[in-house]
Amino acid sequence: MKPKLLLLHSGGTIGMQPSAEGYQPMPSFLPTLQAELAHLDALYQIHFLELSPLMDSANLQARDWQHLARLLIAHWEDYDGFVLLHGTDTLAYSASALSFLLGPINKPVVLTGSQIPLLHPRSDAHQHLLEALMLASRPELNEVVICFHQRILRGNRSRKVHSQAMAAFDSPNFPWLGEMQIELQLESSLLLPAATPEFVEVDLESVRVAQFSFFPGVEAEQLHAMIQARPLDGLVLHTYGAGNIPQGNQDLVRVLEAAQAQGITLVNTTQCAQGAVNQQAYAAGSLLSRIGVLSAQEMTPEAAFTKLTYLLARDLRGSELAQAFTLPLRGEVHLSE
Repeated sequence: MKPKLLLLHSGGTIGMQPSAEGYQPMPSFLPTLQAELAHLDALYQIHFLELSPLMDSANLQARDWQHLARLLIAHWEDYDGFVLLHGTDTLAYSASALSFLLGPINKPVVLTGSQIPLLHPRSDAHQHLLEALMLASRPELNEVVICFHQRILRGNRSRKVHSQAMAAFDSPNFPWLGEMQIELQLESSLLLPAATPEFVEVDLESVRVAQFSFFPGVEAEQLHAMIQARPLDGLVLHTYGAGNIPQGNQDLVRVLEAAQAQGITLVNTTQCAQGAVNQQAYAAGSLLSRIGVLSAQEMTPEAAFTKLTYLLARDLRGSELAQAFTLPLRGEVHLSE
C-alpha cells in the first residue's frame, strides 16, 4: 500500500516569485506544487494543504507554532507521515517548537524549504521535496526533523548557519540523523523511539519569553528596560564563551537578581556557534548559578527559547520547571550524568 502523506505548505521562499520589491508569494502555488509532484503518484498518496494566509517566516510568532501543531494533530490519524514547507529564516525555531508541542510521536514530521524558489531554474526546492517525501514515508522515523541539502537533522538540534549557501542548515552539537546519498542513510542508533502520542494542549500566547545578548559595554539599564517594558515569564540570556557575563558590572548583576526574585525564569545559552554552557568553568559563570540561572547546556538558542516557552505554558515553575528544563524531552540535550 502506498504511504499516505500530508504536504502542508505554510509559506516561504519555496513558493515565491520575484517582484520589484523582491521575492513575494506567488498566487496559485498549490496547483504548481501538485503538478511538480504528479510523477510521484505511483509511490505515494499525497494530499495537499495550504495555509491562508501564508506565513512569512520572519513574522513568525508563538501562535503560529501552536496553529501548525494543531493542524498536524487534527490530521494525525489520517496519514503515515507529514511534510511541512516553511520559510528558512525561522525554520529551526518551528522545528524545535513542534518537537515539544507534539511530544513523543509515532510518525515522521519533516520540515523543509528552499534557498531558491521552486520555479527558478537553479532551485534547490525540487530535490528537497523529493527527499522530504521519502523521509515522511519511513516508519522508523518518529520525530520532527529538518531535511535540507541532503542532510537529515533533528529539528531541535538544528540551526540556520548560512544565509546564502545551499547547505543552509546544520546541527552544531549533535550528529546528523542521516544523509541523502545514492541510498538514504539513517543512523538508527540516533533515532528517537516510536511512542503513542499523548497530545497536550498548551497556550503559548499565555506566556512571554524574551532573549538578551551580552556585548562589550552593555549597561544594566538596557537589560532593565527590556525586562520592564513588558512583564516577562522567562528570559534567555546569550552569554560569552562557556556561559560568562561581565561579573564586574554589579548593577547588571543586581538586575538579574531582581528579575529572578520577580519570578522570571532565566536561562543561559552561549553565543558560540558550537559547544556547551558550563557555568562552573569560570567565576563569571558560576555567579549565574548562584543567582539561579538555568544552564541550557548544549541546546541551540532556538531549542532553549521554545522549550522554555513550552514549559512555562505547561504552568511549570520553580524547581519543577528547572528539572524539566534540564532533562531531555525530545533529544534536544544530552541526559546529564
